[in-house]
Amino acid sequence: MAAPHSPKHRCLAVCAPGLEELTAGELAGLGIGFGRRIAGGVIFRASTRQLYAANLWSRTATRVLVRVGSFQATTFASLEERAREIEWHNWIGSDAVPTFRVSATKSRLYHTGAIAERLERVAGGSRGGGVSESDRTQGFVVRVNHDKVTISVNSSGAPLYQRGWRGPQGKAPVRETLAAAMLLAAGWDGTQPLVDPMCGSGTIPIEAALIARGLAPGWQRSFAFGDWPSFEPGTWASVAADAAKAARPGLEVPILASDRDAGAVDATAINAERAGVVDSISVLRRSLSEVHRPGVEPGWLITNPPYGKRASGATDLRNLYARLGQVAKRELEGWSVGLLVADRNLAGHAGLPFEERLHTTNGGLDVCFLTTKIRRSPPAA
Repeated sequence: MAAPHSPKHRCLAVCAPGLEELTAGELAGLGIGFGRRIAGGVIFRASTRQLYAANLWSRTATRVLVRVGSFQATTFASLEERAREIEWHNWIGSDAVPTFRVSATKSRLYHTGAIAERLERVAGGSRGGGVSESDRTQGFVVRVNHDKVTISVNSSGAPLYQRGWRGPQGKAPVRETLAAAMLLAAGWDGTQPLVDPMCGSGTIPIEAALIARGLAPGWQRSFAFGDWPSFEPGTWASVAADAAKAARPGLEVPILASDRDAGAVDATAINAERAGVVDSISVLRRSLSEVHRPGVEPGWLITNPPYGKRASGATDLRNLYARLGQVAKRELEGWSVGLLVADRNLAGHAGLPFEERLHTTNGGLDVCFLTTKIRRSPPAA
C-alpha cells in the first residue's frame, strides 16, 4: 500500500507558452518533485495533497490536468472498449455531466466530435439535448496522437487565472497569470515598493499585493476536484489551513496603482476590494508625468503599456514610451522598470537598455516582458 503522501497522480500543469520555467519553479516551491517542461506546460507527479496545493497556489498555471487513461485505439469499437476500463466514478459525481475537448493528429480516429460522443456514452454523460447552462459539468481533455489516446481530467474547473475577484475590466486587461509571471520573472517578492502607472483594472498591483501578503491566488475560488466522488475533505482542509497560516495581515512596502482614466481607477479600487487587498494598494488618478518615487527605498515600476489598437496611433505610442523613459530617469533613479510590450522598437523610444525576461502571448499577440535598472547618475564634478 502506498504511503499517504506518495505521488500517485500523473499531472500536467498547463501554462501559456514561455511561462514553463516559472510554473516549474512554483511546483518545486510546493515540494513537488522534478517537473518535465514541455511547450505550454509542466509534467509532474503529485500526491492528492500536492494536487490540491498546486491548484490553490500556482500563480502562473492555467489549469492542472490529471491523466486517467492512456491506450492505443484505431477503431471506435476499440476506443469504447478501452475507455470502459477507466474508473470514471472517481471523477464524475452523480449530478455531473462529463464534457470532452478532443484533439486528433495523425491518427485513424480523426473526427473529434465522434470521439467525444463515444466517450460521453461510455462515461455516462450522453444526453440527446446536450448540456444546459444549469448542468454541472466535469471537463476532460483528450489527445489522440499517432493512434495513442490520452485522457485527462481537469482538476481545476474554470481556468486558474479566474481568481474569483475580477469585476470591472479596463480596455485591455492582462490576465492574472501573466501579471503574476511578470512579477515573478522580475524577482519581485513583496519586499520592495511597486508602482504601476497605467494600472487599467488593477491586475498587476492586485497580484503584487497577493504575493506580498502571502495569499494563495486561489483562496477565493473553488476547484473541480472539490466535486469529485474521490475528493478528500480532510486533505483539502489541511491544505487550506496551511494557506491561511501563510497569509500576512499587512504590508511594509507601498504598492501604488495609478491611471489617467477615472474609470480605470474606479475599476482598480473595486477589484482590490473584491480581492481582499484594498488596504494594501494606494489607488490614484494621475497622469504618467505625475509619477514619483514613494519613499527612499528602491523598487520596481512594472506596467502593461498600451500597444496595438490600445492607442490612437503610432505617434501617440512613441510619445508615451518616450515620456515613460523620461519619468523613470527623472524620478526613479536606482529603481528597476519592467514593461510588457508587443513591439521592441516602440520600447526603444523609452531610451532605456532593456533586457528580455519573458516571451509569451497576451490576447493573441506575441509579447515580451522587458526589464532594466535606472542607473544612478554620477556625482557632478
